[in-house]
Amino acid sequence: MNLVSFLIQAVVISFSGVMAPGPVTAVTIGLGARIRNAGALVAVGHGIVEFPLMVLIVVGVGRFFEIPSVRIGIGLAGGVMLLVMSVGMFLALRKAADDEAAQPARAGPVVTGILLSIGNPYFLLWWATVGLALASRAAKLGIMAFVLFAILHWLCDLVWLEVLSRASFRGSKVFGRRGQRIVMAICAAALLFFAGMFLFKATRDLLAMTAG
Repeated sequence: MNLVSFLIQAVVISFSGVMAPGPVTAVTIGLGARIRNAGALVAVGHGIVEFPLMVLIVVGVGRFFEIPSVRIGIGLAGGVMLLVMSVGMFLALRKAADDEAAQPARAGPVVTGILLSIGNPYFLLWWATVGLALASRAAKLGIMAFVLFAILHWLCDLVWLEVLSRASFRGSKVFGRRGQRIVMAICAAALLFFAGMFLFKATRDLLAMTAG
């Protein structure tokens, strides 16, 4: 497979993973209701985690994330983190007396992107499986191919998240403050759902491992 055909395939596969609904999607939409370029900033935070991870994956660290106990630990930690973020968003909405009271992520978009990436077991699992296969193939084609793959994959994140945040920002301007609060409530509920899903799966796997 030549470099061009590989990169095209990598972009298609990357977009399929990037566009899958998840915590990053929910938070980006929530942030986008207030910050036009929130998606780009979240992508920067995501990239701070993702670029070093790509290198580690190629040198063999990816198999570490396939260890059951590690996956369970990440799932529990990620679930708790999302639960805290969701509760914080709901409390902010409840107490909001002005536009500044209901902020979807007090840590800021870049830090939020970092935290969501570290605490997302499905993100790490994707890199330990699909991402590992793509990164390994890129490395076999040479350093330049790997660098291009890494940049293009991150650009897929950047483009999609920026599209989401701009669409959310435009919608909030059309529907006003009430529209912002509705978007925030939906995103908070989505985070609560993902938190429950992470915690349920991690707890189930933990019980199965201890029972075995």
